[in-house]
Amino acid sequence: MGTDYVHGYTPAETRRLTDQAQTLADLLHDGTSYPAGSRVLEAGCGVGAQTVQLVTRSPGIDLVSVEISEESLARAKARVAAIAPDARVDWRHADLHDLPAEEFDHVFLCFVLEHLPDPHAALTGLRRLLKPGGTITVIEGDHGSAFFHPRSTAAQAVIDCLSDLQAETGGDALIGRRLQPLLKNAGYDDVRARPCTVYADETLPHLVDGFTRKTFIAMVESVRERAIAAGMRTPAEWAAGIRDLEKAAASGGTFHYTFFKAVGRT
Repeated sequence: MGTDYVHGYTPAETRRLTDQAQTLADLLHDGTSYPAGSRVLEAGCGVGAQTVQLVTRSPGIDLVSVEISEESLARAKARVAAIAPDARVDWRHADLHDLPAEEFDHVFLCFVLEHLPDPHAALTGLRRLLKPGGTITVIEGDHGSAFFHPRSTAAQAVIDCLSDLQAETGGDALIGRRLQPLLKNAGYDDVRARPCTVYADETLPHLVDGFTRKTFIAMVESVRERAIAAGMRTPAEWAAGIRDLEKAAASGGTFHYTFFKAVGRT
């Protein structure tokens, strides 16, 4: 697993991940809690935005949080120490493909598989770490589920740049729709997947700001330099696409996006 994270390891990306986690916490973590004393592996903790949700919603768990980026891991440690100083977290700088043989009651991944060139191999490897009867929970987005008003081909083009660049780094921005078969084919039992839909308009200002602006548009903007350097868009075309996309966050605009959450067992 490489560290060519398509969105970049920047302060702006850290803010975006934080805004995303806070805005979508109830939507994405609904139904996910682990008994005190459970040993839980968070495979790919990033900057700790989801780690905070895990330790505050499941107090008393023994969490092992793994991250391949040392910089992100340091930010995750600081974040959890500030918000949940009593949480029991074993922080590890490691590649999730090369974890030592251990046993866990549960495994949790959020926004990780989309960046991996071989998600099947990752899921197969993680299955070997789960105790019999253990669970894996996977959450992913699907950029193909983004639709918005007013419609705009220029806005859609900049979104497509993000998906195409992610594919070039070995990822899949449309992976959410295939979580169920991915987990089933990796050997998990009783796999259940469900959509987690976000819809925002001016009657839901917290979602317009927290998701449409600070999560989705910010995510697209994170690849601006790469897209222009690759010749996908000119600076003027990029600016026009973002202006049109921002209309979805203005009065009269609407935005829709679907995440997918799947749970499997061993």
